[in-house]
Amino acid sequence: MPTPDAFVVASALTDYSKLPTLLSMQDIFRRAISIFFDLIESVVVALSIFVVIYLFLVQPHEIKGASMDPTFHDGQYILTDKISYRLNAPKRGDVVVFKAPMNPDFDYIKRIIGLPGDTITISDGKVLVNGQPLPDEYIQTDTILLPGQYIKEGEQITVGQDEYFVLGDNRSHSADSRQWGMVPKNDIIGRVFFRYWPVNHFGLIQKPIEFNN
Repeated sequence: MPTPDAFVVASALTDYSKLPTLLSMQDIFRRAISIFFDLIESVVVALSIFVVIYLFLVQPHEIKGASMDPTFHDGQYILTDKISYRLNAPKRGDVVVFKAPMNPDFDYIKRIIGLPGDTITISDGKVLVNGQPLPDEYIQTDTILLPGQYIKEGEQITVGQDEYFVLGDNRSHSADSRQWGMVPKNDIIGRVFFRYWPVNHFGLIQKPIEFNN
């Protein structure tokens, strides 16, 4: 016959009310559904933020071609600020991304040289803005500047209202305003302000000091 002490021990072992309560399958299912919808909500919020940023604030672009050498090289990745020009007018020396004049489905990248009201002349391999030679220490020394179909040698043109005259930094390998004319402000997507790839060129884009005067 078991002793009273043994009976107490046996009773304690069979007291199921003291064991950890297990979740029912229904509770597990409810928690899984809750976690799933929380995840979906987080993804939707993240995508919404990305869409807003992409459409209205910042847009990534990949550099293709050599028209902006040595400032930008083929295969580099940049960020374009899409809001600055809603608040302020583009400035001379800004690098901008805009819809290609011959095919709006593509984007071009060039540097603003002429502002509305400026006169532009190309003469003897030099760009004259309002009669003054454009400083070009930032371009490659072997770059040859030639006129194009839109602006002829020695011809003076005037930049219209809400238009901009743009050139590639690699003047001898760039299709730009010399060929197809001015860029309307409405076609400008934004100002290039940051390079994020490759990592050894990571950082903000600064205008050449020639344009800070």
